Amino acid sequence: MAQGATIQAPGLSTFLKSLKSTPVDPSVEHLISLLKRRQIRNSRPCAIATTALLLRVVGEFKGRDAAKLVERIRQVGRRLTSAQPREVVVGNIVRRVLGLIREVVDEQGEGQTPTGSEPSHTPHQHDSLSRPALASSLSTFSPLKHAVVEPMHMSIISENMSDSGELSRRPPLLTSHTSYAPASAAPLVGSLFGLFSQATDTASNTSTPPGQMSPTSKGTLTALNLERLADLSKSQANLDLKGEVMEGIRELQDELETSDKQIAEVALEHIHANEIILTHTASTTVQKFLLHAARKRKFTVVHCETYPHDHTATHGILLTGKKRESNPDDDDDDDRWKPLTEAGIQVYVIPDSHVFAIMSRVNKVILATHTVLANGGLVAAAGAHMIAKAAKEHQTPVVVLSGVYKLSPVYPFDIDELIEHGDVGSVVPYDDGEFVDKVDVENPLYDYVPADLVDLYITNLGGHAPSYLYRIVADHYRPEDTTL
Repeated sequence: MAQGATIQAPGLSTFLKSLKSTPVDPSVEHLISLLKRRQIRNSRPCAIATTALLLRVVGEFKGRDAAKLVERIRQVGRRLTSAQPREVVVGNIVRRVLGLIREVVDEQGEGQTPTGSEPSHTPHQHDSLSRPALASSLSTFSPLKHAVVEPMHMSIISENMSDSGELSRRPPLLTSHTSYAPASAAPLVGSLFGLFSQATDTASNTSTPPGQMSPTSKGTLTALNLERLADLSKSQANLDLKGEVMEGIRELQDELETSDKQIAEVALEHIHANEIILTHTASTTVQKFLLHAARKRKFTVVHCETYPHDHTATHGILLTGKKRESNPDDDDDDDRWKPLTEAGIQVYVIPDSHVFAIMSRVNKVILATHTVLANGGLVAAAGAHMIAKAAKEHQTPVVVLSGVYKLSPVYPFDIDELIEHGDVGSVVPYDDGEFVDKVDVENPLYDYVPADLVDLYITNLGGHAPSYLYRIVADHYRPEDTTL
């Protein structure tokens, strides 16, 4: 080995370099190993690594069968999500790529639907007033227990009604009133009980559209969707499936690179002069947001140090504009900027225990996020829940900055499964053996913040209320791809 040569620790940069010369299958194993060992962690590095890997997978795919490409992407996605299920952004990127494939086939297949098959239906083209139907479960390969689960009592009732044809039906009441509704082809109903005894052979406006999954539907719809993709791809001889999907993945990579800049561009609309802003953790998105506002606004920033997990990076960003940590995932040019103090901003660093005492003077709370869930809640660094609760007590608005790639179609039915715990030695040193033996110490790395504690989400698409996030989920994810 030449003198002076340095050995770089495994991380995001080494993985991206190895993709250029390593075949696909070893690259998949390499990323799985990095995710398991937590050598690639946090949302943005995991999203960049997953996108680069899927671009390589699509590039080496041979053939024009869209169904086979979907199965290939799903196979890789299942392995990645099972390697580190708490990095929800990995599954988000996989679902985005699956949606790209279906979008390419649907756009090329308009007006070319095979005879005898169901007309193609685009799930994201629905009425803005209707809530989109999501799939009934998350990937069974994920050990996490948060998903959109199927109501057990409804499934049991539907199975019993389909198996036994001798169930007695309640007869309709005999009434002699006259209906004032206009005449139509549908049979008139004499009572409320007659609503459930109408013939079901006619299509209803409220029935589940083809290609979507209702809460009580079975898994055969997925097979039908794959069969429809195969038929459409066979009928389109001049379809450049690989090229179109790779172009879409490159656009997704551009979105990951520019999301922080797009969020920062709207900072002047939310930060006003002489305000006191409280923030949390050493987030790249939050720092760029504040720096952009500091060009034309004079305000004060109160920064929680986030001890014991993120305090070193917090002090480094405030003093030098660079995170002082040995994580190779953060060694890029995007993390280097001038500190807030050089931009003319007064910055005060406080311990986390002082949040409630100072909240009465704060005008706005700005939080970063690790993952945004479909119900409007979020998973953020430990201490975020306490800050949001204190802000609600003092009626201080809470603003969350997040790229769209962090928004997941997952519903948190088991919150404890979302929270990762770290080394308790950073809270209570192992040298104090007598104390450690008598006390159970927990060291959560993340907190779950419910949707009712958040006032506004600012994404690279603009500002949104927590109750509107379902619409963004419907625009970026297909219901049939919720289950990997």
